[in-house]
Amino acid sequence: MTEAQLHHFKLLKEKVAETFLETHHAPKHTEDWKGETIVAFQEDLFSRTKGRISEKSFYTYFKNQPKKLPRIDILNILSRYVGSENWKDFKDGNLGLVEETKDKKRKGFPPVLWVAIFLPILIIFIVQVTQKNNFTFCMVDEDKNEAVSQVVDIKILQPGQSPIYLKTNDEGCFSYKTKDEKITFVVQSPYHKTDTIVRYSNTNDFGTVKLSVDDYALMLKYYSSGNFMDVEKRRNQLQELIASDAQIYQVYPNNTGIELYSKNDFIQKLTLPTSTLRNIQILNKEYHNGQLVKLKFLVK
Repeated sequence: MTEAQLHHFKLLKEKVAETFLETHHAPKHTEDWKGETIVAFQEDLFSRTKGRISEKSFYTYFKNQPKKLPRIDILNILSRYVGSENWKDFKDGNLGLVEETKDKKRKGFPPVLWVAIFLPILIIFIVQVTQKNNFTFCMVDEDKNEAVSQVVDIKILQPGQSPIYLKTNDEGCFSYKTKDEKITFVVQSPYHKTDTIVRYSNTNDFGTVKLSVDDYALMLKYYSSGNFMDVEKRRNQLQELIASDAQIYQVYPNNTGIELYSKNDFIQKLTLPTSTLRNIQILNKEYHNGQLVKLKFLVK
């Protein structure tokens, strides 16, 4: 933990104690809190933030001198408890207090000693601000527990900026560098459910993303393969799967055109005894109330 992080976290703990003491009777310092006081604090924390920290975490970070910061989710909860939006907002709002504390410690130091103390802190701060977090994620099929072989579209969401679009490689993985501690992205796969993923750089579980199979999309692929002997049964199943007002588009290769199908025309196309649909590729799909309402596909 850097000196700046130590100052900020110490200040956060003081703010937490002040906030709790506004409505409760307890020792001034959290190091002196015990049993019932800790439980009362946990309840007050939950009532204000809908978040919790365990008794073990309280003892680790409030009754002792920790060597590292808590997880970012704990820092965010405690920051909300004292009136900030999150840990970053708390740090930004208390830069002046932290610098004032440092100035008091430096008061009276010779210029050479002041530079010797301040310069390493400045270098660490610059490195922290400019360094980039290298996120790497690999897509795994939740049912098969193996890498997703199809290309997965990745849309990285950035606050106040346009999204960044990427695709997974042959191993089902992608990498992205950013100076932010958090990454938010949307995964879209022809035969898996669309999902929004949020990960933080200081956690150990961000390497694998499990994708849930989209049963409806797999059914369409199965129907298009021409394996069904009972055509009438096949058509009835499609009638239930597809909404009556569904928007269905076939995109032709090389952007040569788009064809719009009605529900019945599309079902007729799927149930014809032909092999042309065996290489169908679903580009986009939407569902509502358990039925397909929008489909865009390509026949290779």
